[in-house]
Amino acid sequence: MQADDNKTTKGTEKGAATPYADEKKASRHIMITMAVVILAVAVVAVIGFLCLNRPEEYVEGQVEGTTVRVSGKMAGRVAEIYVHEGDTVHAGDTLVHIHSAIADAQLASAEAMQEVAEAQNRKVDAGTRKQIIASAADLVKQAQAAADITKKTYERMENLYKSGVISEQRRDEAKAAYDAARAQLSMARQQHSLAVSGAQNEDKAAAQALVKAASGPVAQAKAVTEDSYLIAPCDGTIDECYSEVGELVAMGAPIFSILRDNRWVTFNVREELLPDFEQGKKVKVMIPGLKDKEIEVQVYYVRDMGSYATWRATKSTGQYDSRTFQIKARPVTDKDAEGLRPGMSAIHKK
Repeated sequence: MQADDNKTTKGTEKGAATPYADEKKASRHIMITMAVVILAVAVVAVIGFLCLNRPEEYVEGQVEGTTVRVSGKMAGRVAEIYVHEGDTVHAGDTLVHIHSAIADAQLASAEAMQEVAEAQNRKVDAGTRKQIIASAADLVKQAQAAADITKKTYERMENLYKSGVISEQRRDEAKAAYDAARAQLSMARQQHSLAVSGAQNEDKAAAQALVKAASGPVAQAKAVTEDSYLIAPCDGTIDECYSEVGELVAMGAPIFSILRDNRWVTFNVREELLPDFEQGKKVKVMIPGLKDKEIEVQVYYVRDMGSYATWRATKSTGQYDSRTFQIKARPVTDKDAEGLRPGMSAIHKK
């Protein structure tokens, strides 16, 4: 009986140990599975880190162009506009007509004053009238005749005085009459000479100076009225029109802005990126507004933007302030410049 009890006890102990071993084995499998999963995740993360591409670094800029504002020197009313926004114009093309009644009146007044001065100058240049010259010549003839008569009378009186027929008093009276006639003849000849020679040189110079003085206001008024037709100062495209027909415009007020054909790209970069934009260097630029068209531009301008554009460090250690530089670059070829419009974005990928 005791031997059977011992067998039963050993069998019971063996049967009780079996569930504990199974639980332990299951825990081991779970730990192994978790380790495998963790290892797999780590491997995938490493592979992804190695295989995935880093996001591209790029510098964004903007296309710019030169805008020329067209304004006039005359205030007036817009009479007619010959071009519209978007039209292509060339230097010398007429853009707009500005009318001013005041400017026209000033020109008419200045031209009238000039005509008066020119008429006075012509009168001085023409000299004395023919009638006055003829009258002076007649006076010379009369004086000559009187001188001839008094001379003959004096000669007769001189002979009679020498013969003792008349007194010395009568001879002196005849001599005085002859001298007066000669003086009158000399005066008549001088008057005739003045009539023939005309005005003095000083009078002529004064008349010419008046003509020049009158031509100044005329030239000034013409310059103003000629500016009533504004012309294009350069080739380009009408970018904006600021006035309409019938509106009043002030002197110097812009009426049009013309966008010239030149284009360039501007970047504002931190100084550590300057090696990518050395002066004279050619770089590739992508234009999103032209369906991601890639063009080549050449750097021609590098300038420090000043302390207001400095990137300030947020930490006292490990960082430093970085200044900002403005970069300008022109398209290398005309093909690269095709389609570029001011305001388009320009992206340079590093």
